[in-house]
Amino acid sequence: MATFKGWPEDFQRFFIGLELDNSKKYFEANRGTYEDSVKGPMVALLESLEPDFGPGKVFRANRDIRFSKDKSPYKTNIAADVGMGAKGGYLSLDARSFTVATGRYMMSPDEIAKFRKKVAADTSGTQLAAIVSRLEKSGYDIGGDELKRVPAPWPPDHPRAELLRRKSLYVWKNYGLKPWLGSSSARRYVVKMWTDAQPLNDWFKKNL
Repeated sequence: MATFKGWPEDFQRFFIGLELDNSKKYFEANRGTYEDSVKGPMVALLESLEPDFGPGKVFRANRDIRFSKDKSPYKTNIAADVGMGAKGGYLSLDARSFTVATGRYMMSPDEIAKFRKKVAADTSGTQLAAIVSRLEKSGYDIGGDELKRVPAPWPPDHPRAELLRRKSLYVWKNYGLKPWLGSSSARRYVVKMWTDAQPLNDWFKKNL
C-alpha cells in the first residue's frame, strides 16, 4: 500500500493540458503523469481513509459520451467515492479546485416521500434543520436538487419549507487549490469535513 503524500504539481499541468487537448493522443502521451501524479495519490488517499470510513472507488477517467453532444472522451477531473453512505463521501480534484462532499446525492421516490415526512415531523425535522444550520455556520455549502414550490400537503410557509422542497441533500466544500494539497495534510482536511458532517449522515441512517 502506497503512502499518501499529497499530489505533485504535475497534476495541475496534466489537467490544464487535458482541457486544451481532450484527446486520446494527449491522454496516452501523458498517461504516466496521470498514473503517478493524479490517480496514484488519489488511490493512496482512499487506502489511508479505508480503516475509518470504508472502502473507496476511483471513478473512470473516460466520460460516457453515448447520449452527449459533447464527445470529449475524458473527464477533466478525478473523483472518488468513499464508504457506503453511512460514513465517508465524495472527493474531486481538477486543475482549479479540490472538493469534498457527503450526504445523499440521490434519493429514490420512496426515500424522498419518507424524507419529507421526517422533515415535516417536529422532532426529526427540527433536528435536521439544526444540523444543516450548524454546517452552514461552519462554512460549508448545502446542495441538492429542489422543487420550486413546497409539495402538497404542506403549506408554503412551513417552518422547514426549504428542506421540504429538497429531492436530495448534501454538504460540500470547495477548497480551491491550497499548498497543503501537495502534502499528506490534505487527508486531515478530508477527515475534518466528513467528521463535521457526520451528524447529517447519522440523521439519514436513522430516519430513512
